[in-house]
Amino acid sequence: MHSDEYVKLADVEDQLWYFRSLHAHVRRELRHRVQPEATVSLLDAGCGTGGLIKRMRGESTHWTWAGIDFMPLACELARQRCPGCDIREASVTQLPFADASFDVVASVDVICQVPYPQDSDTALTEFFRVLKPGGLLIVNVPAYRWLWSYHDISCHTRYRYSAKELRAQLERGRFRVERISHWNALPLPLLVAKRKLFVSPPGSSDVRPLPAPLELALRGAMAVEHGWMSTGANWAWGSSLFGVARKS
Repeated sequence: MHSDEYVKLADVEDQLWYFRSLHAHVRRELRHRVQPEATVSLLDAGCGTGGLIKRMRGESTHWTWAGIDFMPLACELARQRCPGCDIREASVTQLPFADASFDVVASVDVICQVPYPQDSDTALTEFFRVLKPGGLLIVNVPAYRWLWSYHDISCHTRYRYSAKELRAQLERGRFRVERISHWNALPLPLLVAKRKLFVSPPGSSDVRPLPAPLELALRGAMAVEHGWMSTGANWAWGSSLFGVARKS
């Protein structure tokens, strides 16, 4: 991402509906699959300004988080927001950790920012390497190539996935897929209108505070989506794809 996008991200990540929902997806899967009293090491591979780590650290005092990001500014902001965490400047294609170092790797909206499929396959290979046997991988990527817009350009998104492509990539990486679901299903018409009809000027993204009524409406839509997914059901459409897999 551009440097100014990281500054905006640090300002709004804790409150904006999208990140609250994205992090809630991660929280749900961790609560379902990881015991809070177990000693667990977790890596945020592409941590940005540290929003996910900051939100998840309160889940358990037995969980230890580390993070990497390619951008020095992102790492600096993450260290400020997540004191005491091991935050390193590195790429998802070359993780600075030993084999079998982590019980969980989360990488949300990151492998879409490296060339597909060569570098994103390499990233999956690295995730597999640093995970312990049976370790958990959580990923999120943008969906639908036809939805490409100014937002992707500003955030340096290189590829928008189909569910079939995400599943195939995880399986090429030797992961056993446990879940793949679209989300951002209910706001999809609004997102299409915003990014295809009422287009923002070049150099901007949708990472910005929203009017309070719209923010509340989107949070309500996300509550409905989370309620559906908490039953074990998946969404067949939506602007994002969420995947959960294990190291075979």
